[in-house]
Amino acid sequence: MFENQQRDDVEQFIHADADTRRLFYRHQELDTKLHDANTGCLPMDDQSLAGLKKEKLHAKEKLQRMWDSWQQSRH
Repeated sequence: MFENQQRDDVEQFIHADADTRRLFYRHQELDTKLHDANTGCLPMDDQSLAGLKKEKLHAKEKLQRMWDSWQQSRH
Protein backbone atom coordinates (compact mmCIF):
# COMPACT_ATOMS: atom_id res chain seq x y z
CA MET A 1 0.00 0.00 0.00
CA PHE A 2 1.23 3.51 -0.84
CA GLU A 3 3.91 2.15 -3.18
CA ASN A 4 3.42 5.03 -5.62
CA GLN A 5 3.54 7.78 -2.99
CA GLN A 6 6.47 9.81 -1.73
CA ARG A 7 8.04 8.07 1.28
CA ASP A 8 8.16 11.28 3.33
CA ASP A 9 4.45 11.91 2.72
CA VAL A 10 3.56 8.36 3.78
CA GLU A 11 5.69 8.67 6.93
CA GLN A 12 3.97 11.94 7.85
CA PHE A 13 0.56 10.41 7.21
CA ILE A 14 1.22 7.30 9.27
CA HIS A 15 2.72 9.14 12.21
CA ALA A 16 0.25 12.02 12.27
CA ASP A 17 -2.41 10.03 14.10
CA ALA A 18 -2.39 6.99 16.41
CA ASP A 19 -5.48 5.43 14.77
CA THR A 20 -3.91 5.73 11.33
CA ARG A 21 -0.70 4.18 12.58
CA ARG A 22 -2.54 1.26 14.20
CA LEU A 23 -4.59 0.60 11.08
CA PHE A 24 -1.52 0.82 8.82
CA TYR A 25 0.42 -1.69 10.92
CA ARG A 26 -2.63 -3.97 11.17
CA HIS A 27 -2.86 -3.93 7.37
CA GLN A 28 0.82 -4.89 7.16
CA GLU A 29 0.30 -7.68 9.71
CA LEU A 30 -2.62 -9.06 7.71
CA ASP A 31 -0.57 -8.87 4.51
CA THR A 32 2.20 -10.90 6.15
CA LYS A 33 -0.24 -13.51 7.46
CA LEU A 34 -1.86 -13.86 4.05
CA HIS A 35 1.51 -14.22 2.38
CA ASP A 36 2.51 -16.89 4.91
CA ALA A 37 -0.78 -18.71 4.42
CA ASN A 38 -0.42 -18.64 0.64
CA THR A 39 3.11 -20.02 0.78
CA GLY A 40 2.15 -22.77 3.23
CA CYS A 41 4.12 -21.38 6.18
CA LEU A 42 0.93 -20.65 8.11
CA PRO A 43 -1.65 -23.44 7.95
CA MET A 44 -5.13 -21.98 7.65
CA ASP A 45 -8.57 -23.20 6.65
CA ASP A 46 -10.46 -21.56 3.80
CA GLN A 47 -12.91 -19.76 6.09
CA SER A 48 -10.12 -18.17 8.15
CA LEU A 49 -8.25 -17.21 4.99
CA ALA A 50 -11.36 -15.56 3.55
CA GLY A 51 -11.86 -13.65 6.82
CA LEU A 52 -8.29 -12.33 6.74
CA LYS A 53 -8.67 -11.25 3.12
CA LYS A 54 -11.88 -9.42 3.94
CA GLU A 55 -10.34 -7.68 6.96
CA LYS A 56 -7.28 -6.65 4.93
CA LEU A 57 -9.49 -5.24 2.18
CA HIS A 58 -11.54 -3.22 4.69
CA ALA A 59 -8.34 -1.88 6.26
CA LYS A 60 -6.99 -0.92 2.85
CA GLU A 61 -10.20 0.84 1.85
CA LYS A 62 -10.32 2.76 5.13
CA LEU A 63 -6.65 3.75 4.84
CA GLN A 64 -7.28 4.96 1.29
CA ARG A 65 -10.18 7.14 2.45
CA MET A 66 -8.04 8.48 5.30
CA TRP A 67 -5.16 9.16 2.88
CA ASP A 68 -7.44 11.01 0.45
CA SER A 69 -8.83 13.15 3.27
CA TRP A 70 -5.35 13.84 4.63
CA GLN A 71 -4.10 14.83 1.18
CA GLN A 72 -7.01 17.23 0.69
CA SER A 73 -6.42 18.86 4.08
CA ARG A 74 -2.81 19.59 3.09
CA HIS A 75 -3.76 21.59 0.01
